[in-house]
Amino acid sequence: MNKKITFFILGNAGSLIKRTTVSRGFISFISIFIVICLISVSFIIYDYRCLKKDILITKELEGDVANQHEEITSQRKQIKAFAAEINSLKSKLVDLRNFEEKIRDIANIEENANQENFFGVGGSIPEDLDTQTPITEKHNSLIREMHEQTQQFDLAAINQKKSFESLFNNLEDQRNLLASRPAIRPTDGLISSKFGYRISPFTGLREFHKGLDIATRKGTPIVATADGVITFAGVKSFMGKMIVINHGHGMVTRYAHIDKFLKKRGDAVKRGDTIALVGNTGRTTGSHVHYEVHLNGLPVNPVRYILN
Repeated sequence: MNKKITFFILGNAGSLIKRTTVSRGFISFISIFIVICLISVSFIIYDYRCLKKDILITKELEGDVANQHEEITSQRKQIKAFAAEINSLKSKLVDLRNFEEKIRDIANIEENANQENFFGVGGSIPEDLDTQTPITEKHNSLIREMHEQTQQFDLAAINQKKSFESLFNNLEDQRNLLASRPAIRPTDGLISSKFGYRISPFTGLREFHKGLDIATRKGTPIVATADGVITFAGVKSFMGKMIVINHGHGMVTRYAHIDKFLKKRGDAVKRGDTIALVGNTGRTTGSHVHYEVHLNGLPVNPVRYILN
């Protein structure tokens, strides 16, 4: 039996205004429809809240990504700048190496055979950052490479310093050797008697003259012909007043017939220093200086050691 429900709508005075009759099935349908609508609205509200939360999270992530992008860009610039500095440092070390080689060639000094060659390593290339390799992996790789480069350049700098010290010591030895080699005339004047055999002006016999006689006025300055130390300053038989200078490396010079000493035994002298004045002490025929050069204990021709 189809039951129905009647609704009465009454006015303020209690009079009937309208009467509506609906079936129970319709009421059930409306109730179900309302429940479904409520459930749907609940789901919509829940989805909206979830979507809103996702949007907030997305915005936060976008901010983090933007910050990371800026940080990566900054790190990339720093790595490029550091890589450029490393390459510049390597270039400077190579220039120093080439400069050292030129000096060694000019001075005819051989390189130390035990010296390590540290220029066979590659440099960091800033353009490597522009490849398709993942950023993190590329950054880590470049940082490792640059760390290795800095360690290698530290070693390179130490080795280059040692090499320069060795070169300096060699050049100092050569300078000392050159400074110790007689190279100038001991005084101004004319050569009155040469090195070698001659007829003695005193005996008329043939004798070996061990040096040069340079005739000049009495009181003319006598200079050291090379760096050295005065080992004798006194009177020696026929030589009269004489100075002997030891220049090292087996080289010795003698200056005889001096009038006055200006230096004493033990004094260190440089090439060109005035050590005495020309005289005619000892056995002489006139005012002059007798000049000898000895190498490893033997007299040699002083003319070979006069460049001026």
